[in-house]
Amino acid sequence: MSTSIEDSLNSVSIRPQKMLPPTVFWRISEDIPQRLAWTLMCLSISVPLVLWWIVSNSGLIPPLFLPTPLQVVNALQKLLASGDLQKDITFSLFRVISGFLLAAIISIPLGLLMGAFASIRALTEPIIGIVRYMPAPAFIPLLILYFGLDETPKILLIFIGTLFFNTLMVMDAVKFVPKELLETTYTLGGQRKQVLLQVIFPYILPSIIDICRVNMAASWNLVIVSELVAATEGLGRRISLAQRFLKTDEIFVGLIVIGLIGLAIDLLFRLLLRVTCKWATN
Repeated sequence: MSTSIEDSLNSVSIRPQKMLPPTVFWRISEDIPQRLAWTLMCLSISVPLVLWWIVSNSGLIPPLFLPTPLQVVNALQKLLASGDLQKDITFSLFRVISGFLLAAIISIPLGLLMGAFASIRALTEPIIGIVRYMPAPAFIPLLILYFGLDETPKILLIFIGTLFFNTLMVMDAVKFVPKELLETTYTLGGQRKQVLLQVIFPYILPSIIDICRVNMAASWNLVIVSELVAATEGLGRRISLAQRFLKTDEIFVGLIVIGLIGLAIDLLFRLLLRVTCKWATN
């Protein structure tokens, strides 16, 4: 009798447990259906807008602190009709693109060389590691002292704030190039220049695009800071003026426009990644 009971217990204990399959929503490192993806993206935008509309129209918060969506739309139409918003967007975009491109032109080759050659890394990494911890806005007094209040200090501020992070992130991307790939290239007769330009650079190109995509946000932060300090045009200046005259609706317009421009630039980087690095997006 005891033997039969033990056999029954053993059979229960060794019986494999039934694993529930993961739901579509909680799959790890797997794509979700396109319809679900679009639904979630729509919810990401619509839910905050609905909450904003409900709270702002409830009367719990005065319009001075939280304008309604309709008030913000009216302020947007007013700024567009006057042409001020278009001018501010143009100036801010020019500063961001100029400073970021200048930083990319230097940081990408420098990061590539630092990642590929330990000698260059030993020569440049210590000083870059020190300077990158210095807050870029702290350079504003010096930039104004050296270059005045024109466009140069604003562009250089973005350049300084982007250059070092871009460089170190590109350098780290080079470190992940497989050694076997480099050794095979040398075995097949590849020269140093070919290894750099035809092996390492194409391998890290998707990472470079992602790095630029991430650091573009830092460029926008810096241009707003520079325009708050010393500028007569730009989205940062528009927000500063609106705060001075308690025009909260215009502050919201400036913030929303900055977010939309950032989203558009982010989508352009993703499109560039799909077009130039198809092997990395499949």
